[in-house]
Amino acid sequence: MTEHNDTRHRVVVIGGGYAGTLAANHLRMRAGVGVTLVNPRPDFVERVRLHQFVAGTADATVGYGGLLGDGIQLVVDSATRIDTAARVVLLASGRTLEYDYVLYAVGSTAAIPSSVRGAAEFAHPIAEFESARRLRARLEELPVGAPVTVVGGGLTGVETAAELAEQGRTVTLVCGGTLVSSWSASGRRYAVKWLSRHGVTVLETDVVTEVRPDAIVLADGTTRSSAVTVWATGFGVPELAAASGLRTDTLGRLLTDETLTSIDDDRVVAAGDAAAPSGQPLRMSCQAAGPLGAQAANTVLSRIAGTEPAVINQALTGSCVSLGRHTAMRQLARRDDTAVNIYIGGRLGAAIKELTCKVAVSRIRREARKPGSIGWVKGGRRLQQPASVASVGTSQ
Repeated sequence: MTEHNDTRHRVVVIGGGYAGTLAANHLRMRAGVGVTLVNPRPDFVERVRLHQFVAGTADATVGYGGLLGDGIQLVVDSATRIDTAARVVLLASGRTLEYDYVLYAVGSTAAIPSSVRGAAEFAHPIAEFESARRLRARLEELPVGAPVTVVGGGLTGVETAAELAEQGRTVTLVCGGTLVSSWSASGRRYAVKWLSRHGVTVLETDVVTEVRPDAIVLADGTTRSSAVTVWATGFGVPELAAASGLRTDTLGRLLTDETLTSIDDDRVVAAGDAAAPSGQPLRMSCQAAGPLGAQAANTVLSRIAGTEPAVINQALTGSCVSLGRHTAMRQLARRDDTAVNIYIGGRLGAAIKELTCKVAVSRIRREARKPGSIGWVKGGRRLQQPASVASVGTSQ
């Protein structure tokens, strides 16, 4: 059954994460726009708290009741295809939604490489709520002293290893390269020192080649006991864009121009982790997602108004990583996301990290109350002119 909306301009937002939820609220800046938000879960997931949820130190879901503004229709379902010819979104339940514009904000998922034997069967990803819930249940079954391996030396891996170590667990962090390579050398030293003090064994250059139910195997053939292996390296994106015949980059992100408009269809606009403007996506993060959601919504509103959409203008100024509940590190960066040799650690860093997590949700609430209220740091270096994406690896 195809559902009709009597509102003059119908916008279907696919994905209710940081980008999609903020975009849905931002679209209400213009009267006469009907907004439908499609999300597979009835609650908003704070992905930046999933490592806490796994360790049992925090919840990671928030009801949409206070996050969505008046008039937004929430549909708890999964989009399976965008029929751009008929302008309908097909849902897993069999329903379809007509649209004038689609705002594509499906976010990102875990990506466990098939080249690592046993990883798909025995490793526990942490990128999504359902997998994090299964991991939490598994950890609750284990004695505290059981060996835990975290694979991935990025922000998620460090936070997860630190959270579990502070719980008294025996943790090994396998980085497969330099720990958080985007950080400054001094910032890395600070994190390694904290991890070492809390008993985390950090294997920076080792690579996992096999995951077993009770062990991991490294590239040199070494076998290490692992009662549970957490996979916290690499991200993928849902295949919805490719399944809909829209061009993507090699990871599956929707290829757009600098206004976040699909290069194949100007009625499809993308935001967040699943967008690849000019084939040069911003770093996957909630810091990028919220402002991208607002800018994607502005593009849709400009097209409705018949005006030229603005190109994206957004800076990324560093990253925060929690080291347990009482310490964190804020790595500062230039506006183009290049780290500088300055960081804030300790309890002040923890306060900044917690504030960052709260702000990510509070600005969605504020946008629900007052559409157009969001602000963000601008001036990040982008292309002087939008590049042709014809040479970018694509899929259909």
